[in-house]
Amino acid sequence: MNREGAPEQALAWVETGQGAALATVIETWGSAPLRAGSQLVVAADGQMQGSVSGGCVEGAVVVEAMEALEDGKLRLLEYGVSDGDAFAVGLACGGTIRIMVEPIGPRGMPLETLRDLVAARAARKAVAYEVALDGSARALVRGGHAERFRMDRSGISEDGAQFVAVHNPPLRLAIVGAVHIAQALVGMARTAGFDPIVIDPREAFGSTARFPDAQLINDWPDDALSEVGVDARTAVVLLTHDPKLDDPALHIALRSDAFYIGALGSTRTHAKRLERLQEAGFDAEQLARINGPIGLNIGASGPAEIAVSVLAQMIQSLRQP
Repeated sequence: MNREGAPEQALAWVETGQGAALATVIETWGSAPLRAGSQLVVAADGQMQGSVSGGCVEGAVVVEAMEALEDGKLRLLEYGVSDGDAFAVGLACGGTIRIMVEPIGPRGMPLETLRDLVAARAARKAVAYEVALDGSARALVRGGHAERFRMDRSGISEDGAQFVAVHNPPLRLAIVGAVHIAQALVGMARTAGFDPIVIDPREAFGSTARFPDAQLINDWPDDALSEVGVDARTAVVLLTHDPKLDDPALHIALRSDAFYIGALGSTRTHAKRLERLQEAGFDAEQLARINGPIGLNIGASGPAEIAVSVLAQMIQSLRQP
C-alpha cells in the first residue's frame, strides 16, 4: 500500500472545496535538512502537512503559498538555513535550499495532472512530474529518467530549465520464513525505508507477538506473493531452508521484476536448489538472479549480523545493479 503524502493531501483538500499549494525542495547546497523532492502542502485556510526544511523556514513558505493561492502563480524561493537553525533540527551545520511553490489550478499544477499523479502512486506506478521553472510547461511522464528513478533522486535538469520530481512506489521487502533473522531484518529494513511483509503459513512462527511491526500473511508463499504482487520495487528474501516453502516462492520471484532475490543456505544447499529450479524449467540467466548464499560476505555471525549483510546486499542491488 502506498504511503499517504503531500500529493494525496493536496487532492483531498482541493476536492473538499479548498485551495491547495505544493511547496517542493528543488535544489540544496551544504547540509540542507531535507533532500530535493521533499514536499509541504498548504491549504487555503493555513493548514499544512509535510516539510521542506525540518521546521527552519516552513513559516515563510506558508506565507508564500497563501499568496500563490491568491494569484495562481508559481514561485521560486531561496533560503539560507543558519547553523543555529540547522542544529535545532539535528544537523551539524546550515545550508541553502531552493523551493518551488506551485498552486493547484489553471495557472499552476492542473487538477487533472494531480489526480493522475495520485492514481499512479496508488497503483505503484513509477512516474516523473516535469515542470518548467518559469511555469510555462508541465508533464507527467512514465519513461526516461532511468538514473533518477534508480537512485530515487529528484532534481533540476542538466539545462537548468526544469525540475524533475521522481515519484517511485515505496520499497517493499517480502520475507518468506518468520525466523530469527527475519525478526532482526524487519526493523532494520523499516529504518532503511522498506515496508516489510512477513510470509509464513506456520502461525506459531508468523505471529503478531513475534512480528508486531510487520504485515503478516499466514499463507503458502506462492499464493501470498501472487496476492501481494512482486514488482521492480520489491525485494524477496527466503529464509526457511525448506524447499516446500522456498521453491514455490522462487518460482514467483524469478518470473517477476523483483530488484533483489536472496535465499538462505550454504553453498551446497544452494547448488541443490539450483538443480531443482533448472529441472523446473528455469534457465541460467534466471537462476543467476538469486543471491545465494544470501547476503554480502562480511563474516556475519548470528541473526542480527546476517540481517545486516542481507540488507546491505539489497541496497547494493537497488542502487548499483
